[in-house]
Amino acid sequence: MTLYGVELIRLEDEEAVASRVADELVAAGRAGSAIVLTGGESPGRAYELAAQREPDWSAASLWWGDERSVPPDDERSNFLLARERLLDGLSGQPRETHRIRGELGAEAAADEYDAELEDAELDFVLLGLGPDGHAASLFPNQPTLDERSRRAVAAEAKLEPFVDRVTMTVPVLSSAPEVLFLVTGESKAEAVEHAFGQPPGPETPASLIRSVLGRTRVVADVAAAARLSD
Repeated sequence: MTLYGVELIRLEDEEAVASRVADELVAAGRAGSAIVLTGGESPGRAYELAAQREPDWSAASLWWGDERSVPPDDERSNFLLARERLLDGLSGQPRETHRIRGELGAEAAADEYDAELEDAELDFVLLGLGPDGHAASLFPNQPTLDERSRRAVAAEAKLEPFVDRVTMTVPVLSSAPEVLFLVTGESKAEAVEHAFGQPPGPETPASLIRSVLGRTRVVADVAAAARLSD
């Protein structure tokens, strides 16, 4: 099977995937990179391991690819996940932490983040993959996929939790020289095939996100990558 614009790193299980992604995060942090973090269910273990392996992130800056319109202490918050699994374990906090202020409401938070991103140069983007093929909060066949003038926009949730979102746009996520997808589990196998083993299209938003100037990699376990060949 042809892989469309990505390099596949196939590992045995979820723990091996988390370990590899943690190493990538540590390297980016030590290099002083501008790192875009992801939310959802997948990255928590990688964040824990990254904090253990390198507790000093003072050279790095952190951004978020998307956020839910909730306060930062809400259990649905992507920031809360990173705070509990990564930031709380660090002895040296990042030099900059660019949180999306979801508590402002999606439109206001998107406007604020769009302005904040105006002069930003992102180095490393970490993304998950939803079972419907979405990445960040870019959902299938939505007008947000066509946005080219803004860096962050409000988005309507198409999967649980059904709360309004703020998301970076396709060009911004694709602007980093390193784009890394983290995907695990048999339930993601079909989405993985559509996102990385078939031609890109709006029905699978993750298929539209590829590093323009560098490389795009997929770190997946055997179950998630079952429908792909290296």
